[in-house]
Amino acid sequence: MSTKKRDNYVSNADFFKALNEYSARVSEAASKGKENPVIPTYVAECIIKIATHLAYRPNFKNYTFRDEMIADGIENAINAVKSFDSKKSQNPFAYFTQIIWWAFVRRIQAEKKYLYTKYAVSRRAELLDMTSGSQDGDDNRYQGTLAYGEWSQEQMDRFMDDFEKRLSEKKGDKKEKIDKKKKTV
Repeated sequence: MSTKKRDNYVSNADFFKALNEYSARVSEAASKGKENPVIPTYVAECIIKIATHLAYRPNFKNYTFRDEMIADGIENAINAVKSFDSKKSQNPFAYFTQIIWWAFVRRIQAEKKYLYTKYAVSRRAELLDMTSGSQDGDDNRYQGTLAYGEWSQEQMDRFMDDFEKRLSEKKGDKKEKIDKKKKTV
């Protein structure tokens, strides 16, 4: 049985070194009143690799909007390069992974909200079609296209119910926190 050393796709030591060099160049540019220098290619490559690999974790790999998640993660990480403090942490891999993780979560939440809105509009369109008299054989207009080829009506209803339930739970949690704060004051 041989123990093979696993090569990491991002070297934390090299990534840390590159970020420190970039921070020094940013400080120097700021002291001279110049614009910030361009982020080094190596740092950008590391961020892209982290985002891409993270997108293939079981938590994220089955979403159809994975490319958008990766783009959001890269954008947030690039914006956070300036705020990485080597005095607080010497693990840039973890720092940027966390930033990208939360960008993915925000994208998923936004996409679910969009999907809920789309299904709600679809449901309303169906109700309007049922209540307004059909003209010239328009009865089959929405038949088979209601879910836009994605889900059945039952799945849409279940998704919408779950979304509404989670939304009301969040509102309930916020209300409880506010009530607790009022009692302590």
